[in-house]
This record gives sequence, structure tokens and C-alpha cells, in this order.
Amino acid sequence: MTHRMEYPRPQLVRDAWLNLNGAWQFEFDDKNVGVAQRWFDPSENFSQTIQVPFAFQTPASGIHDTSFHDYVWYKRNFTLEPGWYKQRVVLHFGAVDYRAWVYVNGHYIGMHEGGHTPFSFDITHALTGQEEQVTVHVEDPSQDETIPRGKQFWVEKPDSIWYTRTTGIWQTVWLEAVNPVYIHQVKFEPDVDRGSIGIEVKSEGYGSEELDVDIRISFRGVPVIQDRVRLLQPITRRTVDLFGLKIFRTNFHNAGWTWTPETPNLFDVEMKLYDHGVEVDCIQSYFGMRKVHTENGMVYLNNKPYYQKLVLDQGYWQEGLLTAPTDEHLKQDIELAKELGFNGCRKHQKVEDPRFLYWADRIGFLVWGECAASPSYNNDAVARLTKEWIEIIDRDFNHPSIVAWVPLNESWGIPMVKSNKQQQYHSLAMYSLIHSLDDTRLVISNDGWEMTQTDICAVHNYQHGRADETDKYEEFKRILSTKETLLASKPSARSVYADGYEHRGEPILLTEFGGISYKAGADDGWGYTSAQSSEDLVLEYERIMKAVYASKIIYGYCYTQLTDVEQEINGLLAYDRTPKCDTKLIKEINNQWHLRTI
Repeated sequence: MTHRMEYPRPQLVRDAWLNLNGAWQFEFDDKNVGVAQRWFDPSENFSQTIQVPFAFQTPASGIHDTSFHDYVWYKRNFTLEPGWYKQRVVLHFGAVDYRAWVYVNGHYIGMHEGGHTPFSFDITHALTGQEEQVTVHVEDPSQDETIPRGKQFWVEKPDSIWYTRTTGIWQTVWLEAVNPVYIHQVKFEPDVDRGSIGIEVKSEGYGSEELDVDIRISFRGVPVIQDRVRLLQPITRRTVDLFGLKIFRTNFHNAGWTWTPETPNLFDVEMKLYDHGVEVDCIQSYFGMRKVHTENGMVYLNNKPYYQKLVLDQGYWQEGLLTAPTDEHLKQDIELAKELGFNGCRKHQKVEDPRFLYWADRIGFLVWGECAASPSYNNDAVARLTKEWIEIIDRDFNHPSIVAWVPLNESWGIPMVKSNKQQQYHSLAMYSLIHSLDDTRLVISNDGWEMTQTDICAVHNYQHGRADETDKYEEFKRILSTKETLLASKPSARSVYADGYEHRGEPILLTEFGGISYKAGADDGWGYTSAQSSEDLVLEYERIMKAVYASKIIYGYCYTQLTDVEQEINGLLAYDRTPKCDTKLIKEINNQWHLRTI
């Protein structure tokens, strides 16, 4: 059975591609034999078969071995259509955790470090014109606490908030045929205030004196823009007016042509590249007209105050851990979250599959993008996190659904940030680095507590207590009630801001709370408080939300959490996505946010 056959890069689509998911030969290499010639002998088979793109720790992989294996090998054969040999052939990997060395027909092609971002290689020179073979050697140090691990536990058995590891290939592997000159990347920068879209085209193999790109933009199937641009250098920028002098294209009276979770308007783009008048490339893409900024202690979406009702989303599945079993599973999680009355999610400690972001763009769902953190701090940890964030933003810049970046969480990887100047500089550096790469989104310096410079004061507080702990609940409500009480609070015995930093008027959001555990027919599992039935779960949710809505200063929240994951049973949905209660009742409670004092 082959999974995940959908096109993996929705922001830049071509017709000529070949999916390499499915059965691969597989081998553990616990002694780390290294690059030995025997691995490239086509007549020698590995001892196991794995279903790519699922890690060997998952049931969907066909192996389901959760013990430590830090070195693994993959191999598979493939054939190409004859016409492909007249073009350049590029091999793409969606994500491989953590280091990967790639070989084609025994020739070393290249390596990549970083477990959550894509990479690719031109393999044309290594092809034989016959049956081809790709081999991948992976190293994933199970106990190294200086690599970005996120929720992947460095102890063999999952415990508390830590889950089973993901090693090796966990997103789609695919091939693409391109001409020697082709469109390598497209970047869209919407300007809602001016009603224009900035377009940046990066071409690969540039060198022709007569290279033109034809840009066609349509909205709901109706052509809006057709433009032809001469590419006089490898990177060309163009700004195109979309709104013109038509007021109903703006969001002055209604949503117009802008993107929001309620009106996820998208523009479809077709680009054709011509070399001396001959078409050499054609890609499909899209963008949304969306602006996010802060003002007067609130977050604004397209220049209007917007109350974010987010849910913490770990992005794990029973069958595939970090890898969704099918594209439909990614879509379903967004649909279920919206059924519960949430308008977005904080994708927690994970760089999600681009297909999730595609569906968030299409369906209308805000996303806070986050990267896996390393547990410990040193120079290697700093370098590795920095590299991944550069690649994350390069991959995901065009998605209108992403409105915020979260480079650090709860001082993970910076355990002494409250008073340690070096770790504070790292927090500041990540905040500034991300803004230097992307000035269109908000950046939260250290979600939870001990923040330095930040665009949102993002506070975590699970101290609401049980229903019978009235004193604890009243204290929770008191802390949330005013700016003074919240900023003076000590969530998890931590200060809201690091030493030398203070609140400077940024919006205050409660970005982790709740965590009510409930699992029908079972007492085992973990959560912050517990419910005894579906009805009790709804009552508990309403009780906690009333404290949030009573606050005069909180302008948005992120509830923990969407689904159960392994031993964590504090989701509104079970691990298999079965709702634990009537979703309509949770939606009704989430829709009561407007009763708060604004």
C-alpha cells in the first residue's frame, strides 16, 4: 500500500514529477559501518522493507521499532521516462531527520543537516539512462540534546510531554524534470494598504540575454493581471496593482479580496518562462492578500482588530507520528479544529508538512509557525536552530495562513535566559534574525515566560485547578484580570519577562492553558486536570474559558490541546481524532469571546 502520493510542494507546482514514496529497502546500521562499497552493490539487498515517508518507529512504516537506532540506510531503484534524460533531473526530500547523505548509482551527491526542512540535489550527472538507484544514509543521534528535537524524547520510552522519536525520511521524496533554465523560486509580498502584490522571481541556470517570464494572476477563475517581464538578472522583482480604484476589492466595507479565516480568498498564479521566445518552464502557484500587525495592545488582521482563538496542535498521528497517514488527515485536523470554534492553531514544536499549510490557506485557518527546540544550550545548538529557521522561512514565506513565528518556547534550549546575558542575546538574535528575513509577520521571542523583545506577550498558565479547588480558580482568574496582576505573576515559578526586559505595550495573549485530560474507559494518561465524562469535559472547558473571558487585558488565546498524543490524554479529540464531546458545545463556548470587555 502506497501513501502520500499528492504533489508535495503546493506553492510551486510543475507537471513533470515522479513520486518516490512507497517501498524502499531498509537497514539498521547500529555499528555505523559508514560508507562502505557494499551498500552500493545493486545485487545486495538490505534485510528489511520500509514504507517511505514513514519513520521506522511508526506502524505505517511496516517496521514499528521504537528502540534506539541512530544510523540507518535506505535504497530503492527507479526508472525515468526517456524524455527526462533530455532535461535536468532534481531529487527532492521534504524532510529527513536528522543528517542525510545521498548517493545515486554509487555516486555521492550531497548531504543535508536539519530534520525539518526540505533539500534537493541536481542528480543529472549521476544518471545512467537505465534503471537508476538512490541510496540514503541517515544519522539521527537519539540522545544528543543540542539538536532541535521538539517533542522527540531523548530517553527511549515516551513520558509526560515527550513522545516517540522520528528517525530518517518522514516527508515525501520525489523527482522533478526541469530545463537547464527554470524558475527556481517565487516569493509573494502582499501590501494590503496599497492593494498591490510584490513578486520576486528567482531563476536557475540564468544566462540567456532573452529570458522572459509571463505572469498571469486570476481571482476565482477571472483574469486580473497579465504581465510579461524581461529577466535581466537571476533575481527579478515586480510590483503589481491588484485593487486599483475599486473599493469593494479592499476590506473597507467587507472582506473584499483579502484573506482571513472567515474569507480565505486566494489568487491563482501561472508563470511561464521563455528563452528566446520558446517556453522552457511553467509553474502554478497562489497567494493571499493578508496583513498582520499590532496596535493599541491588540493584534490586527488586515487593519482590523482580530481575536485569535487558537488551539495547540502537536501534529502527531497514531500511524505515522510526525507524518500524517494521508493528505486528507491534514485537511481533517483543520476542519475539526474549526468545528470546535477555533480560528487557528499554534503548531507546537514542529515544522509542519507544506500540505497542512496549503489546506490552512485554502480552508482559512491561522497558523503560528514553530520549530523544534533543542533541550540544552551551546554554540552547536545555536547554529543548528539558526540554520533551520533560515530554511523554514525560505520554504513557508508565501503562506497567508502563517501570521506569527515562534522561535523559542518556555525557555527550552535557553534554560538560564532569565538572567544569563548570553542566552538573552540568543533570544534577541532569533527575534531579529526572523524579522530580518520576514518583516510581514509577528515574532514571539520565548512563548510562555522569560521573554526578551517580543511582538506578543505570550503567557502560559495551567493553574486553574479542579472544579472543587475554588481558591485556586479564583487566583487564576485574578491573575488574568489585569495587566499588573498578570505581569507580576510567576507562571511555573518563572517571570513573564527576563531580567532587564519589560512589557512595552505589546498584545497579551494566554498561549497555553487548560490541558483537561479525559479518556473514556481508562484512568491512565496525563493532563493538567481531569474530567470524568464528556459532559464534565464541556463543563470544565466552560469554567476555564469564563476566567479567560473575564480578563480585561487578554486579547486571544491558545488552548492545550487539539488531540491526545501517546500518554498525553488532554486533547479535545482522541489520538484517532474521535471527538471526546459534542464539538458544537465547545464551539458555542469559543464563540462567547465577544462577551469579554474589549
